[in-house]
Amino acid sequence: MNEAQLEIEERLERMKELLNAENMPDFRDEFLALHSYEQGQVYLGLTKEERQKTYHYLSPNELGDMFEVIEEDEESVEEYLREMNPNYAADMLGAMYADNAVDILKQLNKHQVKVYLDLMPEENASEIKELLHYEDETAGSIMTTEFVSIVANQTVRSAMAILKSKAPEAETIYYIYVVDSEEVLVGVISLRDLIINEDDQLIADLMSEHPVAVKVTDDQNDVAKTIRDYDFLAVPVVDEVDHLLGIITVDDIIDVIDDEATSDYSGLAGVDVEETTENPFIAASKRLPWLITLLFLGMSTASLISRYEVMVSDASILAVFISLITGTAGNAGTQSLAVAVRKLATQDDSNTNFGKMIFSEIMTGLVTGLVTGITIFVVVGIWKHNFILGFVIGMAMLCAITVANLAGSLIPILMDRLGFDPAVASGPFITTLSDLTSVLIYFNIAALFMSYFVGQ
Repeated sequence: MNEAQLEIEERLERMKELLNAENMPDFRDEFLALHSYEQGQVYLGLTKEERQKTYHYLSPNELGDMFEVIEEDEESVEEYLREMNPNYAADMLGAMYADNAVDILKQLNKHQVKVYLDLMPEENASEIKELLHYEDETAGSIMTTEFVSIVANQTVRSAMAILKSKAPEAETIYYIYVVDSEEVLVGVISLRDLIINEDDQLIADLMSEHPVAVKVTDDQNDVAKTIRDYDFLAVPVVDEVDHLLGIITVDDIIDVIDDEATSDYSGLAGVDVEETTENPFIAASKRLPWLITLLFLGMSTASLISRYEVMVSDASILAVFISLITGTAGNAGTQSLAVAVRKLATQDDSNTNFGKMIFSEIMTGLVTGLVTGITIFVVVGIWKHNFILGFVIGMAMLCAITVANLAGSLIPILMDRLGFDPAVASGPFITTLSDLTSVLIYFNIAALFMSYFVGQ
């Protein structure tokens, strides 16, 4: 446990002491003095009874500031909201930035969402309802409508006055967006530019025209690439006719990147890596579907091996190297899969030459297969005093690795083209598929040289 974690543990114990002593003034003073992240960590460490006290000690606005940074699984969020008085929970959600409130509400069922929206002030509820209508994983679903906009024909002085009045509700004020009378985005100006220029200068003379923006229907991954490429702290979101609808801030994009990375890793591992339950039966139920599917796919490999039972009985030495060839090919296929998924996630479609990517993986498979094949050829030839056997193992290794590399790169590309998440082509699936092809390659090559090692 590092120093920061130790400090949070100490603060948690201190907060528990104050809650158990029902010392509301000191609890409020010390809790509200913490950073919102630290508040969240303390809150997550409290028991249900202790959390009930915090609802009496803290206002909905104060708890909302902390809930902005809590990242918990769906079951826990529902549990926390159920603990609260419905009016208190609705006030808390209404006090949060709209995009963060939407993130929480999307984890609830429609009835629960309606209850909280009906209890909110109309202004907050209508803003949240608008965001709830956008499809998941689009720019519209992660944008916030709390931003500052000005017009081009006003001065820096008047712009600063507007900024000061709207800043308390805005999620960020580093960028101020310039719109025309129709709310069409026409420019952007930074807070720095407002500060360093004279009060009487016109915004039109200072703003950057043709600002980079994303469409409300754009995929969140494309938004993340835009923010990454331009090093933005926020990016405006517009509709098809460039009306400014909202902004997406870098902290939301960090969450997107983290979610996508987790999703990719879960796909590659064939399991939900964010599984938090300690119940072994629930954990097993989440892992079993992939394992059972792979079990039946693995049975096809066993059935294939059984077809060569006579060959193995005539030359039992062949059985020694089955796991070596299948394991190495599976590892190669998983490596190729990881590289392909990463390239698909980071490269723009316009800049990606899929034919070149596949050719590169084939050549990589040939090179790695050749080196590995030559190595095992020498090792087996010396070890078993049979260089013909070594040649068979080496050739099988070369072909199996090349095919596994091709499968590892081709399958995610095909899935991406068909509109599926390429990470779903998980590592266990590629490994099992490589086992099947490796066995087929190995025994077909061995069959050509059976006379050299019958009886071994």
